[in-house]
Amino acid sequence: MAAKVDAPAPQLSGVQLYSRFALAGAICCSVTHGGMTPVDVVKTRIQLDPVTYNNGMIGGFKKVVQAEGAGALLTGVGPTFAGYFLPGRLSSSAVTSSSSSSSINYLGYETASNYRTGVYLASSALAEFFADIALCPLEATRIRLVSEPTYASGLVSGFGKMLKQEGVGAFYAGFGPILFKQIPYTMTKFVVYEKVAEAVFRVFPKKDLSDGMQTVVNLGSGLMAGFAAAIVSQPADTMLSKINKTKGAPGEGTTTRLIKIAKELGLRGSYAGIGARLFMVGTLTAGQFAIYGDVKKILGATGGVEISK
Repeated sequence: MAAKVDAPAPQLSGVQLYSRFALAGAICCSVTHGGMTPVDVVKTRIQLDPVTYNNGMIGGFKKVVQAEGAGALLTGVGPTFAGYFLPGRLSSSAVTSSSSSSSINYLGYETASNYRTGVYLASSALAEFFADIALCPLEATRIRLVSEPTYASGLVSGFGKMLKQEGVGAFYAGFGPILFKQIPYTMTKFVVYEKVAEAVFRVFPKKDLSDGMQTVVNLGSGLMAGFAAAIVSQPADTMLSKINKTKGAPGEGTTTRLIKIAKELGLRGSYAGIGARLFMVGTLTAGQFAIYGDVKKILGATGGVEISK
């Protein structure tokens, strides 16, 4: 009798495929960013009050716990989780889609592969722009909760209070800084990750590595990508924290506030909290790239075309 052979799983395409890519991205972004909330709290406190929080990340942890209790380290976890769930869906979906289908259909596989760095840069920048429209109000709420512990009890109450007292404009006062933070951050993250991973796989071919070793490569490449992305985007991240700390003075425009903040910070001040942010971004980026492939497999997101070499 002939042995029974199971038919291979069908390859998804179109909306079915990209919606699963998007969900995988949403899970990775929200879980990793949410998990790093305590570090984010300390990083934000250092940026907003470097005089008080002047002894690094570990010292910052101790001061927050001593002054407000361990629960303060989870301030803003709601806005963080919600804020990065939707952007995660948008950015991962668009980047994957552009890299695997749209760019290939428009440019052709060979051209898309040869100019893959440009494809990664363009697709990630466009995706992040639209993602930041959704992220900005939630990030503004998070920063307000962290900077003023008594402001509100959580996401819903904080969001409602800002809306009632300051209007919709308050949520987008930091839209410029968030674009200058997130777009370079995302572009750098994807390109550095791809370049580092490609360099490793040239020495150790991917087909010869076990799943475990491929995960190690993803972790290492993600860590390097996270460090690079944190350094590039740190000044805008500090500006974002500053402008969302309190509402502006009556009649003071956003541009005027940004110029004032930039002058007060200077180059050195704009890198306040860089140690904590390197740890945070390096860890969460490594985690995102390490688990993204596994989450896609769990969700059955198989298919698409790779343009990396």
